[in-house]
Amino acid sequence: MIRWCQKLYLDFAAEKIEKKLRKRIERGKLNLFVYCITLAQNENNLFEIIRTDELLFHYYRKKDIYIIGLAVSRDSAVELVAEIIDEMYQSTGTFHPREYFSFS
Repeated sequence: MIRWCQKLYLDFAAEKIEKKLRKRIERGKLNLFVYCITLAQNENNLFEIIRTDELLFHYYRKKDIYIIGLAVSRDSAVELVAEIIDEMYQSTGTFHPREYFSFS
């Protein structure tokens, strides 16, 4: 099941088409070259950057996926993760994303 962060982080290009991307991801449609920033499945890591087409795999369909951000390129996704980590640390002084983010 896909859960969305209440404050979704988006790169410039994804901001323009956020609603369309969210609908396509929730419906299991193919979105080439769009990347999701999610909480890591392994609790020792902070985040994962996953191409949205990977969400169509059976492995991800069985898991709860917590999406924090969307980007239209891997480079923008990496930059977005850096911004998220910086903001999280500035706000809390820690690196605990599961406590920092709230999901709907």
